[in-house]
Amino acid sequence: MSNRVIYLDNAATTRVRREVVDAMLPYFTEEYGNASTIYSLANGAKSALQKSRDVMAGILGCDSSEIYFTGCGSESDNWALKAAAEAYRARGNHIITTKIEHHAILHTCQWLEKQGMEVTYLDVDENGLVDPGQLRAAIRPTTILISVMFANNEIGTIEPVREIGAIAREHGILFHTDAVQAFCQVPIRVDEMNIDMLSASAHKLNGPKGVGLLYIRKGVKIRSFLHGGAQERKRRAGTENIPGIAGFGRAAEIAAATMEERTGRERELRDYLIERVLREIPYSRLNGSRTKRLPGNANFSFQFVEGESMLIMLDMAGICASSGSACTSGSLDPSHVLLAIGLPHEIAHGSLRLTLGHETTKEDIDDTIEHLKEIVAKLRDMSPLYEDFMKGGRERRGGKNDVQ
Repeated sequence: MSNRVIYLDNAATTRVRREVVDAMLPYFTEEYGNASTIYSLANGAKSALQKSRDVMAGILGCDSSEIYFTGCGSESDNWALKAAAEAYRARGNHIITTKIEHHAILHTCQWLEKQGMEVTYLDVDENGLVDPGQLRAAIRPTTILISVMFANNEIGTIEPVREIGAIAREHGILFHTDAVQAFCQVPIRVDEMNIDMLSASAHKLNGPKGVGLLYIRKGVKIRSFLHGGAQERKRRAGTENIPGIAGFGRAAEIAAATMEERTGRERELRDYLIERVLREIPYSRLNGSRTKRLPGNANFSFQFVEGESMLIMLDMAGICASSGSACTSGSLDPSHVLLAIGLPHEIAHGSLRLTLGHETTKEDIDDTIEHLKEIVAKLRDMSPLYEDFMKGGRERRGGKNDVQ
């Protein structure tokens, strides 16, 4: 067995690019001034802050003054929802979201319900897609915010964000999207899509951990989330993480410049992976839309297999994968996303998420598939449910052992 590591969990986090590290280093030891101070030593930090803001604005098609840096995507989600609920409470107390959101949204909505807000959690179809018609029907006179993720972090489904944004704008309702998985993976233009607020995070695109952003459209009257100093135009107190922000800016700059070629290659490898797994491993299924999905995302369910055992055995083979969101990896409960698309518990428990990055090779995919075939077969050999299923199947088929 090779000692090399095959990393297929890029939806959880990504390796920081060397160019990004190089962009960050000066702000630890040379340009270390506090961007809020007035002496010349701070000029480098101020310049890096503005440059990164300009990069993000160029990618999203907005003004740089509408970009606010945060500590992570979860903070951005919390800020968008909690501050909007507070600022627009006089207008209404109803929020619309979906059952497949990241827990940064779902848990925030649950907290807001305890504060008197009312939340509608929309169903999705078997591919994880929101029905814009159902969303429109859920709107009330008291609806102040719609929050629907751009693309799902577990099954990779890309939502009809442009259509949802148009519905929100038509009704004068704020529209927030959690774009943590989609930022620099698919083109996003906030004006064209009628997005009022958008969350993103650096570590999903080969940037550093601990830095995110929230786009807030001019005119959206949400208040500060952190109170203290006057940083981020008095909306987010706390000394700016200049090395992290500089790294985020460089990572986004590279990701945007390479997006078409990079995602095209990832899409080819993803489809190759999907086709081989579905063809070569019996009783497997793809979760999420076959076509409306993130370039590097493949999520499978394997009957008669426990996902945690699969992950442990893949890890022993040097393959890093996931059974769903990295934020819930310690949970024994099946994925809320897979349950929402209609999978029964026993199949949802046998899920595997493989997410590709710019460093993934065809050799990585081939090696992973060969190990996965062996692992699934071994786990099924130990499964009494699979044994009973096969015995019943042979009886129904007159003794033939055809598992395809």
